[in-house]
Formats: sequence, structure tokens, C-alpha cells
Amino acid sequence: MAIETGYTKYFPVSWEELHRNGRALAWRLMEKAPFKGVIAVTRGGLVPAAIVARELDIRHIDTVCIAAYRNDKTVGEVKIIKGLEHIPDRGDGWVIVDDLVDSGVTARHVRQMVPKAHFATIYGKPKGLEQVDTFITEVSQDTWILFPWDQAPSFVKPIVENPQPPR
Repeated sequence: MAIETGYTKYFPVSWEELHRNGRALAWRLMEKAPFKGVIAVTRGGLVPAAIVARELDIRHIDTVCIAAYRNDKTVGEVKIIKGLEHIPDRGDGWVIVDDLVDSGVTARHVRQMVPKAHFATIYGKPKGLEQVDTFITEVSQDTWILFPWDQAPSFVKPIVENPQPPR
């Protein structure tokens, strides 16, 4: 069963912006530190988790591999590819890092695995914010975030030839 997401806006994020916001997330997490390790939510949380781990000098990095979104931007059945059964103490002292929390579906599943871990994301949408402890930027629920790994530079016609507003 797929959940319709209703995205009507696009929010492109550059590598520089992602790095800056990843560092801002690390600054916010400093008051909760030290952490025993970082858990990256794959795939989107890999880059932000690397930034947070570097900034907080954390060497123990793990992953939870979970799939919920489909290529058509709908949420389907959640598939746990690699869980967190090996993380001790129900995640106490660990920080989970993801790129964003959207509907909260993925976050809820990860929270059930390690309920004592601190959950941090760069971006947060209203429906999922109750699942995270720390985030940097809130965006509207109807916005699809275009991360740098989802984009490529391309030619854009001059405005005079294409008077449509940029996405």
C-alpha cells in the first residue's frame, strides 16, 4: 500500500548548504555529547552522519538500512535491510542521523529499534517532527527536497526564452 505524498514544491540543496547544515547539526548536538557512536540511516543519512561524526570526533559509525520511499515519491511498505539488534542498551548514548524526517514512517521504525538513542536530522517536516529530538531547518510538508546526490548541473534557458519561475 502506497501513501500519497502530495509534493508540489521542490527545495534544491547544494553540497555547500548540506555541509553547512551538517556542521550546524553537530553544533546543536555538542550539548548532548559525548556520544558512544553515530547511526546513519541509509541512504540519505550517510553524508550528514559523516559530517556529524567528523565534527564531534566520533569514530564508531554504524548504519541502519531501511527503505520506505519509492522512486515515484510515495511511501510504500517499510523494508528493514539491516537492523540495529547489535547496538547495546537500546541505543542509550548513541545519536541517529538522517537527512530529513518527512512523514515520520522511517523514523518511527528506527526509534523502535533503539528507543533511547538521540534522533537528529538536518531537515524536518511537520508530520515527522515529533519523531526527532534535534533538527536544523523545517520545510513544508508539500516540499520535495532535492539533495545534491539527486541533482546534476545542466543548461537552463535564459528567462526570456523560458518565463517559468525556477523550481
